[in-house]
Order: sequence, then structure tokens, then C-alpha cells
Amino acid sequence: MKLAARVQQVTPSMTLAISAKAKAMKAEGLDVCSFSAGEPDFDTPGHIREAAKQALDSGKTRYGPAAGEPRLRSAIATKLRTENQLPYSAENIIVTNGGKHSLYTLIMTAVEPGDEVLIPAPYWVSYPEMVKLAGGTPVIMPTTVQSGYKITPEQLHQAITPKTKFLIFNSPSNPTGMVYHPDEVKALAEVVLAHDIWVVADEIYEKILYDGAQHLSMGAVSDAMFARTITSNGFAKAYAMTGWRLGYLAGPPELIDAAITLQSQSTSNVCTFAQYGAISALESSQDCVTTMLQAFAQRRTAIVKLVNSIPGLSCAVPSGAFYLFIDIGKTGLSSMDFCNRLLNEKYVAAIPGVAFGDDAGIRISYATDMPTIERGMERLNDFVQQVI
Repeated sequence: MKLAARVQQVTPSMTLAISAKAKAMKAEGLDVCSFSAGEPDFDTPGHIREAAKQALDSGKTRYGPAAGEPRLRSAIATKLRTENQLPYSAENIIVTNGGKHSLYTLIMTAVEPGDEVLIPAPYWVSYPEMVKLAGGTPVIMPTTVQSGYKITPEQLHQAITPKTKFLIFNSPSNPTGMVYHPDEVKALAEVVLAHDIWVVADEIYEKILYDGAQHLSMGAVSDAMFARTITSNGFAKAYAMTGWRLGYLAGPPELIDAAITLQSQSTSNVCTFAQYGAISALESSQDCVTTMLQAFAQRRTAIVKLVNSIPGLSCAVPSGAFYLFIDIGKTGLSSMDFCNRLLNEKYVAAIPGVAFGDDAGIRISYATDMPTIERGMERLNDFVQQVI
């Protein structure tokens, strides 16, 4: 069978592939330290699980609206208004099968052949692949550790062309953990408005911040910026709900209506009873988020110290999310060779930076327990000393 050309030009998710390999090795009885998947190691909080159980018991097992349960759409809109100062209503919201699906639905709804989408690098692995699937052209904007892995207003200005449709803006960032300061967000917004392009704000890590870092939603900069911003978010990271597959997209009603039409012909509604867990996540106490954040903060402090003590490696201190982007340039290895050997020789799983558009680094997730961090970093040190 001849496969569609659009599928043949897309690269499989390296994050999922390496995570699957690490799990397979564990299943064989090997002591693998996995830092590959961006998945909190906590159980979903009990009150969220209980809400889904109650929904099951009360018969919330049938088809629902393709746009999402009305109560959840309203809860999301309330959250965005009160926490992010984004004046959305329920009609501005579509509930999707995860944050990734919200972005895929948006891009398939809005991007056409010939459209350019600006993507700062290092970037989340799926951004350029989604753009390719829609027939668009991903335009990569490289950053460095010296720039804090952030683009500048001038860099954005230079990258915009008459074909530019979107800037994908991810803060806090996967894979670097950097966070744009509110003043930096405002400076980029000025460029966006001057050129009349749109911003896709991926805010999935907004609640995971350290050392007083502040998150400012791009759409909250001004009324004019709100009108040019589409916001993506979800429940996976902040509430340890990765397997629940619950995300959402917020934007102009005409865009959301089109996204609902697409979703109605693809996945239909998101799992009905799971949405009641999401309602509980938004409407109940946020103490569970604080508890997990405190653990992430402790792990971040420990792992940054351990990595920066390894001769030949270095990493910037992340201000958000739960990732380190480690500079491996002094090893002389490509990121793919580094990660393959690290997994095969030391049973430590990390993601090659080439998957994120930067072959000089690797990404590790510290959303795991302290014993694994300590054991894994000891093995990482042993490996690096063997190759340099």
C-alpha cells in the first residue's frame, strides 16, 4: 500500500519511542532510571479520581457534546478569567483529548499550505511535525543558553514574513524550563501586534514555577493582544492526569466552532466521565498542585547541583516545568549517540536534543523520585567520564 505523503514526512515522537524502550527494558528486569517522559510520578489526586468514579456511578458513560461538557467549558472559562485575566466565555472553549490534541486540532483547523509558523528552539517535539501535517512550513528560531533559551523582539521581527500566520509561544518551556518574564512577554507582544500575526500560547506548565518566577499569559497583555492569541492548556502536568487525556483550547468563537466541527468528525467527545474529574480539578482546593510543586522544587535543586558537578556537562537552572536541558557539547557526541549509549550501557533514559531542534543538548525530566535521581546522575557521571 502506498502511504500518504504527509505521513511519510513526519518523524515519530522520539520522547514516546525512548520512553517505550525504557519501559520494555524495565519489563525485562533491568534497573532502568528513566528521565525521558514528561510525566509526574504522583498519583492523580484522590478528589479528582473520586469525581470520575461518581460520574461513572451516576451514568456519565454516554456520548457527550463534541465541544465538551457544558459545565467543564464554563469551569475552564472561569479559570482563565480569574487566574489568567483572559476574558473568555464558555463559547470560546473546546475540550480536547489532551493538550497535544488541542494544538493538533488548532493547526489542522487554521494552517494551510504556504502558511509559515514560527517556532522558537529548543521546542517541544510535536510542534513542527503538526505544522508539516497541515501542509504548513515550520520556521525555526534558534536560541542559546546565553540568551536564556529565549527569543528577542528583534529576532521575532526579523523572522516574520508576509506568509507568517502563527508564533508558537511556550512558557514555561518544554524542554528547557525557561520562563519569559512579564516584561519580555510584553515586548514580544508589541512585535506581534505591529505585524498583525497570531500567537498560539501553550501554557501547559503555567502552574509549575520556581524562585518567584511569574507567568503572564500572552493574551493578558492587552485587549489587542487578547484578540490575537489562542490559548492551549490541559490537566496532565499540574494535576498528574497524563493518562486522562484532557486538554482545552480557548480562542475566538469562529475558530472554536470550526475546531468543534473537526473534532466532531474525528474523535467526537472527550471521555465523558473523565471530564467530571477535570471539573473537580478546577473547582476544588489547589493544595495538591502546591504539594507536587514543592516536591519538584526539591528535586530541581538536587538534580541541578548533581549535573553541574559532572565534569564535561552543564545546565542552566530552570525557572519552570520539570526539565533540565543539559549541554553535552564537550563530550563530542551527537545527542542521539549520547542517549543511545547512555541507555544501552548505563540503563539511563534521556531524550536527544536533536528531537527538540538542538543537537548540543539532551533533555531529562526530574518528575521522578529522589532515589532515581541520585542513582541516575551517578550513572550519568560514570558514562561521561568514560567518553571525555
